[in-house]
Amino acid sequence: MVKSKIGTIEAIMLILTIVVAHSVLSMPTNILSSYKSASILNVIYVSIIAIALSYFIYKLLKNFPSMDIIDISELVGGKVFKNLIGTAFIIYFILSSSLMLRNFSESIQILYFPMTDITFIITLIVIAVAIANRLSFNATIKTNVIIIPIALIGLLFLFFTNINRFVPQRIFPILGEGAFNTFILGLTNLASFGGIAYLYFLPPLLKDVTKFKKITLISIIATAVYLIFTIATLLFIFTFFTDVNEISPLYTATRYIEFGSFFQRLESIFLLIWILVFACYLSIVVKFSMNIFQKITGISNKKPLIDIFLVLILSIALIPKNLAISQSFESKVYPYLMIGIVLVLGIGILIFANIAKKKQIHNANTKSLENNSKISEYSGKELTNE
Repeated sequence: MVKSKIGTIEAIMLILTIVVAHSVLSMPTNILSSYKSASILNVIYVSIIAIALSYFIYKLLKNFPSMDIIDISELVGGKVFKNLIGTAFIIYFILSSSLMLRNFSESIQILYFPMTDITFIITLIVIAVAIANRLSFNATIKTNVIIIPIALIGLLFLFFTNINRFVPQRIFPILGEGAFNTFILGLTNLASFGGIAYLYFLPPLLKDVTKFKKITLISIIATAVYLIFTIATLLFIFTFFTDVNEISPLYTATRYIEFGSFFQRLESIFLLIWILVFACYLSIVVKFSMNIFQKITGISNKKPLIDIFLVLILSIALIPKNLAISQSFESKVYPYLMIGIVLVLGIGILIFANIAKKKQIHNANTKSLENNSKISEYSGKELTNE
């Protein structure tokens, strides 16, 4: 559906965009408030599972080169099933991005524009994303290649410039509120790896599909490292996070940076970087949603969809009455939405597709052997008659 193909580095940065965008909102707060001193241990534990699941997804997709989850869904259950799966993923992308947009805009309003109507802030971001989406697909992807490394370096900068404020003893007790909370209930933290959802749609977009394994592993491992640094930074600096209502704990941490007499109060620079990251994130969401919609409807021109999807995102973003509602979605609804649609449904489809393909290959081989056996039997009879 997308004529422009993307390279290995571009694909990795695309996946990383998702976790960086989530990390500047309530996600770190949710992790720290849920797992307390065991937050780092939980992230490491969940990261191992996420890497294993991602590799499993790669192995399942490997048998369907240049196909995405929508194409595979059609093989499994026909066009109706394909349409249902496509619709489910569109709902997941649009709903989660819309409420994250509301959360992000509310945070900006609290920080810098308390007298500005939230509708105005949201509309400005949506207009910026609309302009970006009218450019080629590679425009957003190439922007990611510039912005995401800056965001990653910014996190390392934040970590090391605050290291003198760290209190490592805050990792005790190591199991936080207990093993059950850390390892069983903590599985919902798999939602932090939202970039996994985009792996299902990458193969048809890649310049070299043989690099898909490399892209999968590097992007998810990099996501894990990013999350560990994020949570470690916040856990070692602050005592608690449940009452943080600003853009994110990360933003609060930037206020502690003192890097010489000429470099203080750097939070505005970090905020600018995160705004660009979030705009890239929304652009990616709209692009992938349009591609899915084009596949399930068969329309030839998807450009008119840009405005339709952005108006839909804008409308949903305006539904919550306050920041608490949008943050509640991110902490109580999004994790189960991500795990249900992306992990359970997505992997389930791939497993059924692989079983069906193996059965098809087995039947074809069996039929071929039967035909060869009949030919041999017929040839033997001919020789006997002679």
